[in-house]
Amino acid sequence: MVIEWLKVRVAPTLREKYIQKDEEIWTAALSKYPGYLGKQVWLDSNSPDIVVLVIHWASREAWKSVPAKDLEATEKRFAQQLGQDTYKIIEAGEYQVRKFPQK
Repeated sequence: MVIEWLKVRVAPTLREKYIQKDEEIWTAALSKYPGYLGKQVWLDSNSPDIVVLVIHWASREAWKSVPAKDLEATEKRFAQQLGQDTYKIIEAGEYQVRKFPQK
């Protein structure tokens, strides 16, 4: 499993709307692709302007096979719904989940 990790800065007054629109637009779009396993939304208790998205993919290949044109169209729709300059991805990462044998 691979994790796509995104740290987003969004105005605290728009945080709930951001989360709702992310579910409505991004999650709905990504869930159509094979290999998409789900998403978690983490909220930073000490920073109300931070939202962390933890997206689970079956493999890096599955994640990277999502067509760029589809990602661009989804982002355009999301930005139109939320407002163009109301959020910014400030960090992004990719993690491999390692599983260890159970004893």
